[in-house]
Amino acid sequence: MPNDKLDKVVAKARKAMDQRALGYREQAMKMYPHICGRCGREFAGKNLRELTVHHRDHNHDNNPPDGSNWELLCLYCHDNEHQRQLEKAQTTGQQASNKSGATHNPFADLKSMLEKKD
Repeated sequence: MPNDKLDKVVAKARKAMDQRALGYREQAMKMYPHICGRCGREFAGKNLRELTVHHRDHNHDNNPPDGSNWELLCLYCHDNEHQRQLEKAQTTGQQASNKSGATHNPFADLKSMLEKKD
């Protein structure tokens, strides 16, 4: 009997996590161009599923409505970002800092670039 209760709690937690992830993913996909923020690869159609939402502060519960904690990364760049955090933690002997995040913003000058085309 105790395992049934634990299984239900775990299933409920996973369902809530999946629903939360769908919510911020959907928001981020509407908010940002479908381009990896690191490598610049464009995504559309079937390969759109390869574009992930990365939380800059590594806190999946920090989902401000303005999207300021998110960036879209392809699967490869997302894995690389998390691997860098693990390696940093190993070299410093500490837990990876939740405050470090992306340093490159490929869309920083997007407005002026778009204005130049007009």
